[in-house]
Amino acid sequence: MDIATLIGLLGGFGIIIGAIATGGDVALFVNVPSILIVVGGTFMVTLMQVSLGDFLGSFSIGMKAFFYKVEDPKKLIEEAVELADVARKNGLLALEGQEISNEFMAKGIGLCVDGHDPALVQKMLSKDMSLTIERHEVGQRMFTNMATMAPAMGMIGTLVGLVQMLANMSDPASIGPAMAVALLTTLYGAIIANAFAQPMADKLARASELEKANKGLILETIMGIQEGINPKVLAQLLQTYLPGNKRPKEE
Repeated sequence: MDIATLIGLLGGFGIIIGAIATGGDVALFVNVPSILIVVGGTFMVTLMQVSLGDFLGSFSIGMKAFFYKVEDPKKLIEEAVELADVARKNGLLALEGQEISNEFMAKGIGLCVDGHDPALVQKMLSKDMSLTIERHEVGQRMFTNMATMAPAMGMIGTLVGLVQMLANMSDPASIGPAMAVALLTTLYGAIIANAFAQPMADKLARASELEKANKGLILETIMGIQEGINPKVLAQLLQTYLPGNKRPKEE
């Protein structure tokens, strides 16, 4: 589990609720019609922008923000160098039956062992990688769309509330509560957009970037193994995927 996402989500909402609780009655900030307009309206308008399958699938992609853990590229490099060493000493067929922790790398090694042409292997793995990233981008776009729609639906709810308030101007006592309810929809929209939807979209985008980098590293590994590159040279090549401060220092 990505603890940072959980802490950020609970902490953000906790601070908001805490601030509300210290300033008065929390029940004043709960209004069912406003929740229906903002939450229900945001989901319905977002659903209009994508297919039903993409809409439902986006929530499972969204769970990656909590449960997806990107593999350490340093460990991938160590495993890649070991595989390259085995292949260089004993041939590609020696890789058959090797324990490989990463599913994408295992698929690539399997294609190598089967004797497929390097160009075909590269094409298949590149296609797999691009389609995976595209699926992730669908989920990211949905949360980005939610971040855009929630404040808009909040404003619509506010306008609805103001119309209802102005229609009852003859009763001065009702103006204050009606105005408070009208403003609640704007508050709900801002909270959904800035404390949930946009951070989720950004976290998914970051996870996608890291996964893309790891798959690029693996693709480079498979190509290097098929070309018979020296394991030490391959290690140096793969280390370019690491930040400068995480690369091993040259002796």
